Amino acid sequence: MLNFTSIIEKFGAKGEKTGWTYVKITQAFAEQLKPGTRQSFRVKGKLDELTVEHLALIPMGEGDFILPLKADMRRKLRKQKGATLQLVLEADDRPVPLSDDFLACLKDEPAALAHFQSLTGGHQRYYSKWIEEAKTDATKAKRIAQAIKGLAMKLDFGPMTKINRTT
Repeated sequence: MLNFTSIIEKFGAKGEKTGWTYVKITQAFAEQLKPGTRQSFRVKGKLDELTVEHLALIPMGEGDFILPLKADMRRKLRKQKGATLQLVLEADDRPVPLSDDFLACLKDEPAALAHFQSLTGGHQRYYSKWIEEAKTDATKAKRIAQAIKGLAMKLDFGPMTKINRTT
């Protein structure tokens, strides 16, 4: 486990990362977490007293990484840009679980299941996370139905969300 303190930063204009709030993970620290890795990988541990898992470290070039801090995480931490954050991290090599409810529904739709299984693990997790982030059971059910409809039509995530906005 790696234990260190860092300052929360925020990107100004930075392409797709514009406005992101993050903590920088230096190459030296990244090497201690997952030696030789130059691509995104997941970590678990604690941010102050908040227990976290399956958080992605994103490479920024020349060996450094960032750990994005989404708004809900910052609210739980009660911290913003400029605040000090205590991190206790280790590599998290466990597979990210997929939504059980979504997988159960997919079993009833062979065409949707076949397309879902043809997607990369990252794209599968994107669907699952979107469904699991629903705040109500009704929203979760609606998202499962939308996903299955789109997958049966062999659509990727973006086109699926667009087609469902018009129906």
